[in-house]
Amino acid sequence: MEPLGAEPEQVLQRATLRNVPEIIIPSYDHTTWPQVKSLSHLNGVHTAYGIHPWVSDETLDEPLLLELLKTAVAVGEIGLDFKIPDYDKATQLAMCNKQLNIARELELPVILHCRGAFNELIELVTTAPLPAGGVVHAYSRGPELAEQLVDAGLHIAFGGAITRPGAKRALRSAKTVPIDKIVLETDSPAIGLHNVPTGESEPHHTADVAIALAELRDMDLNEVTRITTENAKRLFKLS
Repeated sequence: MEPLGAEPEQVLQRATLRNVPEIIIPSYDHTTWPQVKSLSHLNGVHTAYGIHPWVSDETLDEPLLLELLKTAVAVGEIGLDFKIPDYDKATQLAMCNKQLNIARELELPVILHCRGAFNELIELVTTAPLPAGGVVHAYSRGPELAEQLVDAGLHIAFGGAITRPGAKRALRSAKTVPIDKIVLETDSPAIGLHNVPTGESEPHHTADVAIALAELRDMDLNEVTRITTENAKRLFKLS
């Protein structure tokens, strides 16, 4: 996505300078699959491929997806979003379930987007568990729901929300989710941070998310970064 897509090498350099040497770039729809693949040669970049629920009416090119996933670390970004206008519940559920089955078959983790459909998502991943697990990204809901998601075998990814003083539900969750189930993200440039507007966030701002998490949990920053990095490497099978 612009503006990051115009200068990926510089974006990665800025991230590395803030001790964010590796990132995962997920796709969104069929048109972004080759764009993501074109970045896979860059040092520190890992890829994920899938169809986002906002475009779940696309026809899934399953053979191409299976080919791309041979070198990917996850299936994503996929999921459910029942808050978008004119959504078709059946279409979303079918597309999500199809991709979850691919993740099960390949034993890959999933990167999940979810809004207004957490009960349905939990049912999908508990009826047939995911052998490699997955993560609910950009989590901003309360700790009770987070507990259900963790019980369903998922990690919780916190991003810019926990840098905002007014994001009370997300802040409560960040304090209570087991630390071994937390990974950090930015979803840049789509989600901003406190004092960093949407469109201007970058992967290097993951460092600011780590600082916020350390302050919330009254933990040493180095310990937070060590644990969340280990969590991400374990979940996505990174060396």
